Amino acid sequence: MLIDLLKQTGALLEGHFLLTSGKHSDGYVQCAKLLMYPDKAEKAIQSIVKKLDGIDFDLVVGPAMGGIIVSYELARQTGKPGIFVEREDGKMKFRRGFTMGKDQKVLIAEDVVTTGKSAFEAIKAVEELGGKVVGIACIVDRSSGDIEYPIYEGVRLSINTYEEEDCPLCKENVSIIKPGSRRID
Repeated sequence: MLIDLLKQTGALLEGHFLLTSGKHSDGYVQCAKLLMYPDKAEKAIQSIVKKLDGIDFDLVVGPAMGGIIVSYELARQTGKPGIFVEREDGKMKFRRGFTMGKDQKVLIAEDVVTTGKSAFEAIKAVEELGGKVVGIACIVDRSSGDIEYPIYEGVRLSINTYEEEDCPLCKENVSIIKPGSRRID
């Protein structure tokens, strides 16, 4: 069902993409295209909430940009507070008066997890305040399975990812697109 929602909304893209990790890919999931429809966002997040049954957490934290709507909708459906971290001077921080208590159990919320870079930045901000991360919830898990936290995904997708020097699309001179919100240094 979630795959159908991603397709209906044009969120599943094919081409040559530069990911925020610096890696290249022949596919991209633009969850913002799904999340622009509140009814479809609600259904997508319901598939994650089912997997969270029995998971004890106090707070949902999403990294800006991709995790903001996901954290809000996860919080709404689970009855927990939902906040976000955002970059300030290149570092993810709690701003806007958001804070958390020491030893609070936190669920990190993301749209897509590939390398987990944004999620790990959010985890660092949580841990700096004494929070305990219990897992990462995401609409799409396209990681290679090497993330050290439990992942509660709506759907797991296998999309080819390449190092730049090994990218067959580069070798074919296919134009590359950088669709994500984070700048690459």
